[in-house]
Amino acid sequence: MTSAAETAADNDRRNVSDVVGVVVLGACAVWPLISATGRDGRPEGVLLAVLAVAAGYAAGRVSGSLLPVAAPCAGALAGLTLAVAMPQVAPGPQFTTPLGHAGAVAALLALATGGACCAAWATPVPALRFGLRMLAAGIAAAGAAVGSGPGCAASAVVLLCSLAAGRVRRRGPGIAGLALAAALVAGTVWAVAANVLPAGLTSALAGPLAEHRVQLWRDAVRLAHRNTGLGVGPGRFGELSGTAPGALLPDGKPHSAPLQQAAEQGLVGVLLLATAFCWILYALWRSPRSTPVTLTAGAALTALAAIAAVGNALSFTTVSAGAGLLAGLATARPWVAGVAAVPGG
Repeated sequence: MTSAAETAADNDRRNVSDVVGVVVLGACAVWPLISATGRDGRPEGVLLAVLAVAAGYAAGRVSGSLLPVAAPCAGALAGLTLAVAMPQVAPGPQFTTPLGHAGAVAALLALATGGACCAAWATPVPALRFGLRMLAAGIAAAGAAVGSGPGCAASAVVLLCSLAAGRVRRRGPGIAGLALAAALVAGTVWAVAANVLPAGLTSALAGPLAEHRVQLWRDAVRLAHRNTGLGVGPGRFGELSGTAPGALLPDGKPHSAPLQQAAEQGLVGVLLLATAFCWILYALWRSPRSTPVTLTAGAALTALAAIAAVGNALSFTTVSAGAGLLAGLATARPWVAGVAAVPGG
């Protein structure tokens, strides 16, 4: 059994994690204002995304404490409903163009699958656990039904990772693996955008992507190189990109979260985005929930990070709020006896 001293130490680490989270989210809100100063930037979209993550995280912590099974199940059903019924939801505060909604649908399906799997691991009732896993499988099938191949694939990966998490005793290596996977995807996107890979490999990686998207990425890299410190200012990529206006319905975004941060907010913006993701993984590592729950949530959030690296998912408020909600659910301390678990190293 865990000693009182060890329990107190775990509580202290979780308190530190919460403080770090407040600082990181605060920095993510303040830096766009600094970057926009004197550059006619429009930081409203970034501020809305940060607010959505913070609100979702707070809601997840509260609902996860009170209803550790019902809350993630309800979140999964809500995410599935949004993905299926409202695929044309507009990104961020701009309610005039549906561009990029494919990435948002895929992200919502991945988060919904993560919520269903977290609920399955949280319940001690075998029949209910089986039903929730069937719900997760149904979410993946729904992705195929609505024509979201990436959403179906992401949901399937999250479900498989959740099943595998049941055999993991220590969550530390799993969390490290998720961080490595996200870094690998982001690094690959940057390498394709910067055109630093051999021609054959670049063609193979860029093949599944539209040429227009790759050109947007390369515009973002060029802008980032010219404005390494502050970036060109939030919301200004569309004005300065030579490729963005040529889209059928231009939305002024490079369709890659790290590249958009680099172009519009400079190196500091990229570091803040990476720090926010690392903070969430750290919070999952120190979570009082069981290892399968935390690794399942981590897998879903890593899938979201991968989708956001090659798409426009984080420009949608529903996706940002859903990510915060899932992270909050997986780091909440349940008030129900017997549900909480000592975090594994």
